[in-house]
Amino acid sequence: MSEELSETLENAESAIADRNSDLTRSLCEGLHPADLAELYEDQDAGTRRFLVDTLGSEAFTEVLAEIPDTLVEETLDQFQPDEQREMLEAIPDDDLVDILQDVSESKRKDFIELLDEEQQDNTRTLLRYGEDTAGGRMTTQVARIRETMSVKDAIDHLRPDLESTETMARIFVVDENGRLIGKIRLRDLAFNPWNTLIRDVLTEDDQSILASADQEEAANMLSRYDLVLLPVVDESNRLLGVITADDAIEIIEEESTEDMEKAAGISGEQSEESYLNTALYTHFRRRAGWLLILALLAILSGFVMMRFEQTLIDVYLLSLFLPMVVAAGGNTGGQASTMVIRAMALGELDREDTGRVIWKEFRLGILLGGLLAVFIGIVAVFGPPAFGFSLPGNISFAKFGLTVAIALGAQVATSTVIGAMLPIGARAIQLDPAVIAAPAITTAVDVSGMVIYFTVARSILNL
Repeated sequence: MSEELSETLENAESAIADRNSDLTRSLCEGLHPADLAELYEDQDAGTRRFLVDTLGSEAFTEVLAEIPDTLVEETLDQFQPDEQREMLEAIPDDDLVDILQDVSESKRKDFIELLDEEQQDNTRTLLRYGEDTAGGRMTTQVARIRETMSVKDAIDHLRPDLESTETMARIFVVDENGRLIGKIRLRDLAFNPWNTLIRDVLTEDDQSILASADQEEAANMLSRYDLVLLPVVDESNRLLGVITADDAIEIIEEESTEDMEKAAGISGEQSEESYLNTALYTHFRRRAGWLLILALLAILSGFVMMRFEQTLIDVYLLSLFLPMVVAAGGNTGGQASTMVIRAMALGELDREDTGRVIWKEFRLGILLGGLLAVFIGIVAVFGPPAFGFSLPGNISFAKFGLTVAIALGAQVATSTVIGAMLPIGARAIQLDPAVIAAPAITTAVDVSGMVIYFTVARSILNL
């Protein structure tokens, strides 16, 4: 945030607190809708009412698409029906659908009935698609022309829709049945003779997505193929709408946040409210579930400790390196899991790549394990005696260091493979890899680490 913007927001906060309508209006007029939405969100209900009364419906038309979903209905209810109609009709249809998905079913029906007949039909069509699908994120306000038109006909056709069309960056060409054929740039219309047929200057469009496809797939296509617009079609290849680059940025942000929360064991729907404005109970509800599950699973580690209790009694120094061995497994397993999940999200891995992934991570685990084993093995040989630690008479520090080194190397190699396999296995059984990977790795490497560590110790130290 720039210093100038920060100062403006501070001044606006002061003006709002003083209920100075003129100064508030003056300061807020120059704010971007996203900044105004954040300012609005941070206020209590009474102050939000003051802002609505002060700024009016025109200012809040663009703000509606930026505020958290929990505030949408409350905000719209503060305007008269005529004002609601003007606001909703001025909002692009993809943003309008997002807004209507955030209100109660009864209110949604009332708001739709405020729209003209054409908008009602478009809105109901878009609402049929899931929130997280390409159809749910597309806009139908797309420039489209027929292949049989001339350049002049096309320009005349497009001119009335100039204001209502989301963008003219790409103009899509369809046949008489509305099926997508190709695309053309506005400059191609500008620099070709008026009698030129569109079919002679169009570029075939080989990138499109089904309306039923996941929104993340759409965002990945826009990024991968460096597209300005991605056409959305039905099963018959009829053009339904487009997803824009700014939509892709929002989708990627949502999906990355979702994956981050899942990896941290946070469940439930993402809150569009800021961290501080999200209710305490909401934070509690989203975090508690996995914490309870992980607490129960952690008991497995306790059972392993009980099983090898005598080993620890015989060589108490083993306890010094146990946390390190377990933690190293968790770290390497987490790294492997993260890399595989990322590759899966970007569409770089198919089911047939499973063997190659495991083989690659196994070799990487051997290399990482070898590196850590040599380093920590040396520490285990020379470190404890330097601090006055001792071992039973029949065990040398050289043998002890070898034990730690082998156990650590085996744990790192094993954990790396486990970290790579868990996301792949989760996807195979139709579970979200991001949800399963982090909690499962925590438990798996804890248990495997202790089993490997104590088994190696018993074998090498003859316990």
